[in-house]
Amino acid sequence: MIVRTAVLATAAVLMLFGLRGAGIAGGPSFTETEWPFLLDQWGRGRAFRCGPADCGVEVHLYLRAKIGFCNCAAGVADDTELDRVGDVSLLSDHFVGLRDSAVVTVGWMSGRSKVYDVQPAYGAHIPALAIAFNDKCDVIVATVVAGKQITAETEQAALAFLNSEAVLRWAKTELGV
Repeated sequence: MIVRTAVLATAAVLMLFGLRGAGIAGGPSFTETEWPFLLDQWGRGRAFRCGPADCGVEVHLYLRAKIGFCNCAAGVADDTELDRVGDVSLLSDHFVGLRDSAVVTVGWMSGRSKVYDVQPAYGAHIPALAIAFNDKCDVIVATVVAGKQITAETEQAALAFLNSEAVLRWAKTELGV
């Protein structure tokens, strides 16, 4: 009941900002694109894009499961665990958190989100949002890049998409739930 209420509240906020699509009425419209990163120990993930017409700015969301990589006892319960399991390092190994993490709920799972300042090897600093949520010892991580700033609206759009039927169905398959 609490999760459903949070999802409906998120959808209502998104409708106010004119966003639509993702399997939730009024949610953002994300389209799957090609995974842009090199293969690593976690394999390829899924990449999505939401255009400025739906999300206000171009938003890229990178998503993948890391099986057996989460703190089994506590889950993604603090900044230290989020820093450890998150995928911001896909963008660069040079990043720093801009705020303390916040609690998030995605489907039946809970976790945390945090905005980082990322310094790529070449180019200007970029903000990135890490979202990680777990089911027992398995974690799903999302990395969001959206222009020059991660706003509350961008974070809500990403969470609405992560709470969509399509993503939750994929998560259940990946996690063997």
